[in-house]
Amino acid sequence: MSVTVLKSVYRHRLRSLCRLQRIQGHMMSSQVEPEVLLERVGSAGVITINRPKALNALNLAMVRQIYPQLKKWDNDNETAIVIIKGAGGKAFCAGGDIIAVTESGKVGDPLAEDFFREEYILNNAIGECRKPYIALIEGITMGGGVGLSVHGRFRVATEKTLFAMPETAIGLFPDVGGGFFLPRLRGKLGLFLALTGFRLKGRDVQRAGVATHFVEREKIPELERELLGLTSPSAEDVSRLLDSYQQQSALDADKPFVLERHMSDIDRLFSSSSVEGIVKDLQADGSEFARKQAEMLSRMSPTSLKITHQQLEAGATLSLREVLVMEYRLSQACMRGRDFYEGVRAVLVDKDQSPKWSPPTLEEVTQQSVDQCFSSLGEKDLTF
Repeated sequence: MSVTVLKSVYRHRLRSLCRLQRIQGHMMSSQVEPEVLLERVGSAGVITINRPKALNALNLAMVRQIYPQLKKWDNDNETAIVIIKGAGGKAFCAGGDIIAVTESGKVGDPLAEDFFREEYILNNAIGECRKPYIALIEGITMGGGVGLSVHGRFRVATEKTLFAMPETAIGLFPDVGGGFFLPRLRGKLGLFLALTGFRLKGRDVQRAGVATHFVEREKIPELERELLGLTSPSAEDVSRLLDSYQQQSALDADKPFVLERHMSDIDRLFSSSSVEGIVKDLQADGSEFARKQAEMLSRMSPTSLKITHQQLEAGATLSLREVLVMEYRLSQACMRGRDFYEGVRAVLVDKDQSPKWSPPTLEEVTQQSVDQCFSSLGEKDLTF
């Protein structure tokens, strides 16, 4: 390697390292305005994700604040319920702080390991929380925001809720327990959402089974007041209250589920045992709906599509803990690969929307390379 090339590589790595240090400093420093608000109101523990300018994106410092407090509330006798919400109205949580993770992965910084490990441990704690856990998923709810909500007992969507798991577009996979909840949606809906990144809005988030309830946005403050006013409520008490608010919310009640007329097509066209088979079936179908989905899949990382298909097939019969162990292995495989960095560059950094995937086609992604992504990490495997 020539001196000129070596200097170029060194300068690139130095820039990445400096950028990472700036990002980490931002992530870990105590802000004037706390990034997470944790408070006890009556018998409720209330978590407010408080990064509205960043669409409440989740970072490691926030995970490290939420997790111990959630465990404490789950184990004390004074806390009856836990409520989680996002500040600002635009987003519940638009995802994890992915750019920081990619910068750390490029220079071998442990943040790329620590963020996924601790985030998944938090996701599991939410799934195992014994107290009624109520997520008010107002606004954008994607990626890490899904992990903060979907494993809890109650998820309340409003007309402003926007749900998606768009990870295959950035060379990742629908993580944070996506391999657990997506295969448990009706038919092949979960696989369809996982592969295509299709966006669900408003009442459709509840109709799909991602949210448990739909409540009109204007009623949320009143609902929250009533939740906070409950004295030692059981899960049944919370359920009754949420049901009553849903019954008062008539907005879009007469509209069918956005995918209702396509559900039989989704079940049929996404039933193949391989992604290549799904693409072939979509192309052969000839309908406008099938053509759109085939076009969408053609933009995604071929490696991500194959990993995701196998992830959901396996996750259908696993516990949440087992799924998160599997997904941690997959996250670290993505950190070792190329597509994740290229996807984040194309979609989030340069925003040219033209990622150059490697390998570039489904046929070139071998089963062996996919299986390797699921391999044990030995002593580095996720443990709870």
